[in-house]
Amino acid sequence: MNGELSVLLVAAGSIGFVHTVLGPDHYLPFIVMSRAGRWGLGKTMAITALCGLGHVLGSVVLGALGIAFGVAVAGLESLEASRGNLAAWALMAFGLAYLVWGLKIALSRRPHTHRHLHHNGTEHEHVHSHAGGHAHVHAEPATTNMTPWVLFTVFVLGPCEPLIPVLMYPAAQSSALGVTMVALVFGGVTILTMLGVVLAASRGLARLPLGPLERFSHALAGGTILLSGLAVQFMGL
Repeated sequence: MNGELSVLLVAAGSIGFVHTVLGPDHYLPFIVMSRAGRWGLGKTMAITALCGLGHVLGSVVLGALGIAFGVAVAGLESLEASRGNLAAWALMAFGLAYLVWGLKIALSRRPHTHRHLHHNGTEHEHVHSHAGGHAHVHAEPATTNMTPWVLFTVFVLGPCEPLIPVLMYPAAQSSALGVTMVALVFGGVTILTMLGVVLAASRGLARLPLGPLERFSHALAGGTILLSGLAVQFMGL
């Protein structure tokens, strides 16, 4: 292994870590969806890893094709920028739709008072919610079960901006093995960082009682995802 490739491998790991930590879209959607959807830890980690893999592979395949066919870096950067815009808008659209759906669910769970009058003339009141109603039990999973696949699609669209121009093309000057090693290091660090942040935050959030806001958990998740998309699109995160 030559010195230049060694430097690229160190850079791949460092850039993969920083790129992930500074991008809230890499972990916030999984953290809030895990809490709102009551995902188990195994499911949360599996979905995060799958989306991370799709995220990295999208850019790896594009970069490999560009190198193989001699496409200029500028052309691939332009394509990556277009993919980035599309992914950000898709994330915002998903967040907005999930926010609206979450508000609808929360309103249907709004507690209200029932007054009962008995034959002996006595009456009493009790607070009641339809959250446990038969229709709601079956209505929510049909929507929440779709969310991992929506997230996966968004992540496949989302580019790893520094991977192709900063890492893959310089590594191609060394060898095909160099390109493979750089992609593996960058992808591995990216996915492991996503898993680490999601694991730590999900455990912490699970201990945080929402109290009366619990019925707004889906709406809060949708709002957080929407804000993540906005941060990516308009703040360059």
